[in-house]
This record gives sequence, structure tokens and C-alpha cells, in this order.
Amino acid sequence: MNAVFPGSFDPITSGHMDVLTRASRIFDHVTVTVMHNARKQGKHLFTLDERLAILHEATAHFGNVSVDTFGGLLVDYMAQQQQGLILRGLRAVSDYEYELQIAHLNRQIGEVETVFIMAATRWSFVSSTMVREIASYGGDISEMVPRASASALRRKFADVYAAREAGQAAEVE
Repeated sequence: MNAVFPGSFDPITSGHMDVLTRASRIFDHVTVTVMHNARKQGKHLFTLDERLAILHEATAHFGNVSVDTFGGLLVDYMAQQQQGLILRGLRAVSDYEYELQIAHLNRQIGEVETVFIMAATRWSFVSSTMVREIASYGGDISEMVPRASASALRRKFADVYAAREAGQAAEVE
């Protein structure tokens, strides 16, 4: 059975990777699909091409994981690709309430089932939004994201990290 793991992945986090790692052991194939929404244009830190590049690098070690992109309804993508299940990661009860509504809608309009995998407890507080926030101040996000995301964030906020590191070096002297 195949699964599609949709999201914006702006950027992919260690929680996403935890869910993906476990899903890769359960499913024959998992397609990580970056969904792009015209209403969210300009609201992402990384461009679609940057997110795809990060995902390709972060998932390169998986033998049964691929990366794709789609703009439109997820159920249309599922039908077009003849995919089996939607895979969603959950961090907390608040995620479940939202995801449950989406799962019901996807089943109603596209007859597609959703499978949930809980992120490990250590990642329950990590979100792409929080990671971007911490990185925007030059904070250490190395444990919260895969190496590909950490490198991309450091490049995106290079001036902030350089200033922070310069300030810490000055404090040591």
C-alpha cells in the first residue's frame, strides 16, 4: 500500500522526519507532496523550488520515499496519481481536531482514507512556524530540523547568524 504525506514543509522538521521514517517502514512507498496554494503565495519563507530541494536532500536516504508537488485539491492529486492513503502526522490533540475535519472532508469528496501517525513526544512542540521564528533570531535549531533544513535556514538568515556569532565572540574576548 502507498501513502501520500502532504504538507507545506516550510521547512521540514524533525517531527515530520520522525513520522516519515516510521511511515516508510509501514508503507511500500511514501510520496512527500508539497502542496502549493495560490492563497498562500508569498507567505512561505522558502519558495516552492527551495522546499523541494530541501525535501530531496532530507529524504535521499530513503529507498521508498519520493518527493512531488501539486496545486489544487489533495483528493484530485490522489486520484490522478492513483494513490492509496493520505498520511498525516499529529503532535497534539489540537492537531487532531483540525486534521479530523480535513480527513472527513477528503473521504466525503474524494473517497480517500487518512492514516494518522503521532510524532514522537520529543517533537510534539516543534512546528515549522516555531523553527522559522527561532531561526529568524539566529537561535539553534539543529536538533529540531534535518541537516538540509538547518543549512537552508542558516543561509536564509545568514546575516542574523553572523551578527549573533560575532556578538558571542565579542563576549568571550
